[in-house]
Amino acid sequence: MKAKEFFTRVRKKVTAAYLTKVAVLSAVSFVLYMFAKFNLPFMFPSFLDVQFSELPAILAGFSLGPVAGGLVIVIKCLIKFPFSSTAFVGEITDMVLGILYVVPASIVYQIKKTRKNAVLGLLTGTLVATFAAMLLNRFVSVPFYVEFFFKGNFDVIVNMCSVLYKDMTRDTFYWYYLFAAVLPFNLLRLGLVSGVTFLVYKRLSKILHWEIKPRKKTPPEEATEESASEEAQEAESQEPNKE
Repeated sequence: MKAKEFFTRVRKKVTAAYLTKVAVLSAVSFVLYMFAKFNLPFMFPSFLDVQFSELPAILAGFSLGPVAGGLVIVIKCLIKFPFSSTAFVGEITDMVLGILYVVPASIVYQIKKTRKNAVLGLLTGTLVATFAAMLLNRFVSVPFYVEFFFKGNFDVIVNMCSVLYKDMTRDTFYWYYLFAAVLPFNLLRLGLVSGVTFLVYKRLSKILHWEIKPRKKTPPEEATEESASEEAQEAESQEPNKE
């Protein structure tokens, strides 16, 4: 595809309605990300928050395409940066995982927009993001937190988690944390997001596919006649009254 054709296609797709919907869904996603969250301390470590900020993004991905869904994830996390309490690592991790959930799910659904593909897409996104969460926690997030916040003292995070997992030790930490916390937590959280998406998407479909209709152009002859009529009316109004 030539560059000119590519940019023409992009320009046609990125309409005012497209940008408006991405902006609105990003704002809703940020509010959910910032405020609508809770934890389940009787099931998972207290620092794992359940939140549904991927919901607006997956709605964007299904209605506008994978790029729009990814944009909502990125924008939401960038807005959250100034409020970060994790030196941005938490937000970057959430950004990566959000993209890995929304984009695969949207791609599968865009191939053929059926209920079956919606379920398949949501399942694919959930599994991809959950697997990525295990890798990121093992090699990025936990090592960073231990070094940055706990000065390399691994026992601090072990003690935080051993409240739930009594047999956890420093040597068995990752086995417990990844398979008893990260794995079920992400399957549960993203499963809930997927379930809500499946239930509400069709009901919101008309709103999500709303477009700004361009004004109809007036034919040249009609425009000329209307202009002449307006000029005549204006001239009559300016004539002095005859007694």
